[in-house]
Amino acid sequence: MDKHIQISMLCQIYGKLLTKKQYSALIDYYNNDLSLAEIAENHHISRQGVRDLLLKGENKLFEYEEKLGIMKKIQKQEKQIQTILSQLSEIQDNSSDKKIEKILNEVQKELSVLV
Repeated sequence: MDKHIQISMLCQIYGKLLTKKQYSALIDYYNNDLSLAEIAENHHISRQGVRDLLLKGENKLFEYEEKLGIMKKIQKQEKQIQTILSQLSEIQDNSSDKKIEKILNEVQKELSVLV
């Protein structure tokens, strides 16, 4: 997985556990695509200060994920739901019973909301 995507996901999960400055710098850098200079200007700190905030924030996010594993669990659940949806579609395509088709449609809608 691309580091930018991974950091963005980890920020969504664990971001509020970081300091406000770390969280803000990570969001600006990874989600808002601001440069170190732009972030430094916005936060009234040096570019090196921004780099330090980013590194410390990233390390904390990876540490939280290593200990708690929430992102890994979410990704595993999403993969399982996709597999189930695929299997339901296959059953639906091969079924001629209207009641079964209606039930499968409802189940698919409920599972689609989770992904």
